[in-house]
Amino acid sequence: MSINILGIESSCDDTSASVLSDGVILSNIIANQSVHIKYGGVVPELASRAHQQNIIPVVDAAIKEAGLTNEDITAVAFTRGPGLLGSLLVGTSFAKGFSLAQGIPMVEVNHLHGHVLAHFVKESPDDDNQPKFPFLCLLVSGGHSQIIVVKSHLEMEVIGNTIDDAAGEAFDKCAKVMDLPYPGGPVVDKLAKEGNPDAIKFNKPRIDGYDFSFSGLKTSFLYHLRDKLKTDPDYISKNKEDLCASLQKTIIDILMDKLHKASVDLGIKEIAVAGGVSANSGLRNALIEYGEKHNVKMHIPKFAYTTDNAAMIAITGHYKYLKGEFASQDCTPLARFGV
Repeated sequence: MSINILGIESSCDDTSASVLSDGVILSNIIANQSVHIKYGGVVPELASRAHQQNIIPVVDAAIKEAGLTNEDITAVAFTRGPGLLGSLLVGTSFAKGFSLAQGIPMVEVNHLHGHVLAHFVKESPDDDNQPKFPFLCLLVSGGHSQIIVVKSHLEMEVIGNTIDDAAGEAFDKCAKVMDLPYPGGPVVDKLAKEGNPDAIKFNKPRIDGYDFSFSGLKTSFLYHLRDKLKTDPDYISKNKEDLCASLQKTIIDILMDKLHKASVDLGIKEIAVAGGVSANSGLRNALIEYGEKHNVKMHIPKFAYTTDNAAMIAITGHYKYLKGEFASQDCTPLARFGV
């Protein structure tokens, strides 16, 4: 009998539901929230209200697209954290209600764990392109920048972390300084393609080990603009492509330097990337080039699995279900939740 997992993701501003059958994706529905654009960032209260409106139709659409009914679902997996508490509460509450109504177990999922295991979502039963253990995973998003040694589906060790800001945060905040639209990361990526990545040199941090730091880069970027704008008020508009290209190159260099060090030190020749910043074209190209140069097998996710999505929650729920790791009805969401 097939194991049909309903996954629910509501950690930030996307409401998503997905159904996987024996690890094979049947549906992955995402409802985005455009209301935050005019505020230049996610407004937590508005996000939680939108989740309340979206959760039922999104789950209904996911189950119908999968060709199943509520009675066919084996277990419901949900994001417990990390994320916005109000948003997480909507997904958690729905999962509890669905679990009780159907008499099925529910599985709590770490959002970051889900990003890593997105690489194990199968497109078909014979899909065998998943990473082999152990492998390194570079997890980069708006809130996290980590290097993780993945030893099995459920055993992971974070060996590198950001000591201040995340890579995605650096993209977004520098974009905001240039008055680019929100979210800034994809806009920077688009403009960078038209610019010279070597036009401007920004400071890179000197951090021991595998940890990251991006606060110094943001300061360097801000001071550069401050000094140039004193003599040319139109400096940003005249040089935004070069600014974006140079910023993007610096962030990617910081990420790749640490990833290379970890790969060499640990002798791991299989690497995956996950998280929202893994959609960045510059980073994807850098990883492909690195893999070819150093004979490392690279696993780069499909764009559908880079942003927050319920398929990654469902696949994590699948492996936890196989281990009998179930959540109780008194489970509460956690805004902070490490891998």
